[in-house]
Amino acid sequence: MAQNIIEKIVQKYTVGLPAKTRIRSGDFVLIKPEHVMTHDNTGAVMKKFVAIGAEKIINPRQIVFALDHNVQDTSEANLEKYAAIQAFAETHGLDFYPAGCGIGHQIMCEEGYAWPGTMVVASDSHSNMYGGLGCLGTPVVRTDAAALWATGQTWWQVPPVARIELTGSLRPGTTGKDVIITLCGFFHQDEVLNHALEFWGEGVAHLSIEQRLTIANMTTEWGALAGVFPVDQATLHWLKQRVAAVKKRGPLGVASDKEGRGHHPRLNKTRLDQLNKTILNADPDAQYARTLTLDLGSVNPAVSGPNQVKTWHSARTLEQQDIKIHKAYLLSCVNARLEDFAEAARIVRGKKVASHVSFYIAAASRDIQRESEERGDWQALLEAGAIQLPAGCGPCIGLGAGLLADGEVGISATNRNFKGRMGSRNAEAYLASPAIVAASALAGKIVDPFGLCGAEIKGTHTDHHLKPGSEQIVPILPGFPARIEGTLVYCHQDNLNTDGIFPGKYTYKDDFTPEQQAQVVMENYDPEFRSLISRGDILVGGYNFGTGSSREQAATALKYSGIALVLAGSFSETYKRNAINNGFLVIEVPALIDALKAEYGTNKLTVRTDNKVIIDFARSRIKALSHEYDISPIGTAVQELIICGGLENWVQQQLNKAEKP
Repeated sequence: MAQNIIEKIVQKYTVGLPAKTRIRSGDFVLIKPEHVMTHDNTGAVMKKFVAIGAEKIINPRQIVFALDHNVQDTSEANLEKYAAIQAFAETHGLDFYPAGCGIGHQIMCEEGYAWPGTMVVASDSHSNMYGGLGCLGTPVVRTDAAALWATGQTWWQVPPVARIELTGSLRPGTTGKDVIITLCGFFHQDEVLNHALEFWGEGVAHLSIEQRLTIANMTTEWGALAGVFPVDQATLHWLKQRVAAVKKRGPLGVASDKEGRGHHPRLNKTRLDQLNKTILNADPDAQYARTLTLDLGSVNPAVSGPNQVKTWHSARTLEQQDIKIHKAYLLSCVNARLEDFAEAARIVRGKKVASHVSFYIAAASRDIQRESEERGDWQALLEAGAIQLPAGCGPCIGLGAGLLADGEVGISATNRNFKGRMGSRNAEAYLASPAIVAASALAGKIVDPFGLCGAEIKGTHTDHHLKPGSEQIVPILPGFPARIEGTLVYCHQDNLNTDGIFPGKYTYKDDFTPEQQAQVVMENYDPEFRSLISRGDILVGGYNFGTGSSREQAATALKYSGIALVLAGSFSETYKRNAINNGFLVIEVPALIDALKAEYGTNKLTVRTDNKVIIDFARSRIKALSHEYDISPIGTAVQELIICGGLENWVQQQLNKAEKP
């Protein structure tokens, strides 16, 4: 069976795969990723690690800690937290990057963890960024991170894969940031929601690695789980430069570098030579769920917002609206690299930031700041009036100095402009390229520094309607049901968020029992829901079920209420992970949801139907409404989690097995 790049990489990192089995989209698999990175949330993962009874890190070289989010906070509480994380790293011999080294995602790229053709995860949504180097980077939740520390493994469902064809080349004045803002704004109907993306086309060769990292990073905001570029001569050249840079600089002092005694364990000529011989390519007849194309020559200098990534304008249009700004930002993991500071410095050199504007800059890493200083770009920005912040996340995540106040307008080269994220909910935030941000800081309003003629965006979208499921019989583990039958309870709403499923006011009641969770389930969505359901019912929801916050109770409350499982057109990936990590099965079956929408409409929030749903796990089929629907195979990796009641119990079982002689 032909495979695309995503499937080939996952194949390499799947554990316990039967002989001659080929991975495909939709498969649930057990993975052992090359690395897992955690940042300031390491403290929370440490607590989960202890709670599951783990004492030993199974593979210290798999783990990376990088403190980057709240680095401006010098309070006693935060310093104690950081010290505890460092002590844990030292005790277990883990790679640790203290506050000031830079943003974890940039460190993962600069220090060779995000290596082309490998799979790397992080407990942060912007791990997609590693795809700029041809590495399959994807987020996991904190429970997954703890499981990886203890066992080296966790589960993953291979997502549908979309092919993104980039044609032509960018016009002078447009950048990778303009490309991803355009993709988010032009294809804004969830075309790539919960997909992994592969970027192809002759346009890729015209993009620098820094631009690719920017695009891959913000595939998160586009709705994707990963965004991977091919490995080409630009990739190899960038890595060669990094090998030379770290050889000149010497080791940073993390555990694995100390062991190398000056020889970098990841960035070295031997590994680079091996990569040249093993570059992965998609098979010529590889399958993709859909194909989207964009002509890079039609991209304009772009701005998204206010307060929404997928609301998008040309910079030229906004300049005509005379939008005054109060703050400007050139920082974060998406746009705070050498090219970005060089372009901003070119624009501001010899000029001054507008008197009513505060312009904040922070490098993505300490190495980037040092080189920018050597080039003179950093000093040019400071002389123009920029305010320096330490290498880290800072205002991007709403922490530290420079946050937006009530009534203020900001323009930022960060990746998110959600209402309230960078400060007050009564402020407005726009996103743009470093050049537009710098020029706007000088002008005191949003401007287009290039004055390009507006081009008509040229893009296409084609669905390939791949059939889910498997022609093979799925093996069923002892203790997992071969089939489940239950009454269909239908909740039509698309984008049903976690607050609707489990009200936020109960989230931080640590003594809230399973019975209490069951009593308030769906309270904000439909107060009548509890009276309409019975134990063993099968809930069928709409599309993007469980969107919103990452609270686990939105999954466990339904489980405790007696619902057997949830079917939906699609799920928020975080919701899916939280559900399965708690031993609660969720299955995507969009064709059934479309049929139910036609049958029952949207007049009632909850409909208890007279229909039975029969799920045949061996055949990967669902029977409902007198029809059969294909589903992705529920493989043994997820079956194990359901049998033992979730990931934490599974980890404890693995630890118990390891202790037995």
